[in-house]
Amino acid sequence: MFAVRSLALLLLAFAPLAAFAEDAAPAASLDVVCEGTYPHHLQGVCLDDEAIYWSFTTTLVKTDRDGKLLKKIPVANHHGDLCHHNGRLYVAVNLGRFNDAEGNADSWVYVYDAESLEELARHETQEVFHGAGGMGVRDGRFYVIGGLPDGYQENYVYEYDDKFRFLKKHVIASGHTFLGIQTATFAHDRWWFGCYGSPAILLVTDADFAMKGRYENNCSLGVESYSDGRLIVASGHCDKETGCTGRIRTAKPDEQKGFRLVD
Repeated sequence: MFAVRSLALLLLAFAPLAAFAEDAAPAASLDVVCEGTYPHHLQGVCLDDEAIYWSFTTTLVKTDRDGKLLKKIPVANHHGDLCHHNGRLYVAVNLGRFNDAEGNADSWVYVYDAESLEELARHETQEVFHGAGGMGVRDGRFYVIGGLPDGYQENYVYEYDDKFRFLKKHVIASGHTFLGIQTATFAHDRWWFGCYGSPAILLVTDADFAMKGRYENNCSLGVESYSDGRLIVASGHCDKETGCTGRIRTAKPDEQKGFRLVD
């Protein structure tokens, strides 16, 4: 009888540890293809616990975590990179010209309900002089990035509060990147910026936009924070006959390459 009671006590003692181990298990790696094809290429991705959100320039798409289409809506050209915050999607939008030295952009952030994709608000971000192309969020503040004309040897990040009141223009001593910065996310105490080019470029900075690394690696179609020190990186392909596709995969930061894709 004593042995049975002792065994029961041991099981009770270790039950919380087993439950903790289950809770602490890392989220599964993702390799997800977005259902469908779209007229224009992928600009960025973000996700929450239930869904993945894809910005295809003129179509905003919501899928489940397996890539199954849940909802899509037509949107103004040019919807760029996006982020998720408190149940809402925030998308960098430029209705004017990109990469124009005279600043003929028309920069906005459009806000959508993440559940329904209903448009909720539009905020002017005209400080983004060369065209709003992407954005991220950190500690309740929003950071918008965008285009860059030829000849510029630095990139710019425009900081806004939660009401989209302009706070500050940050300078990244990045060297020139083709057409500026396309995608942005704050993850694991770093900013990650995806840029076009041949080869494509990844910029990594600290929280205050001091350069930590410049890498020949491609996250110009989407980069997002993920659990356990990992990232989500997007890719896509366009075909004149069938349209454009999107895919996300899990990646790990890498000191030599910036990041590396994982299975």
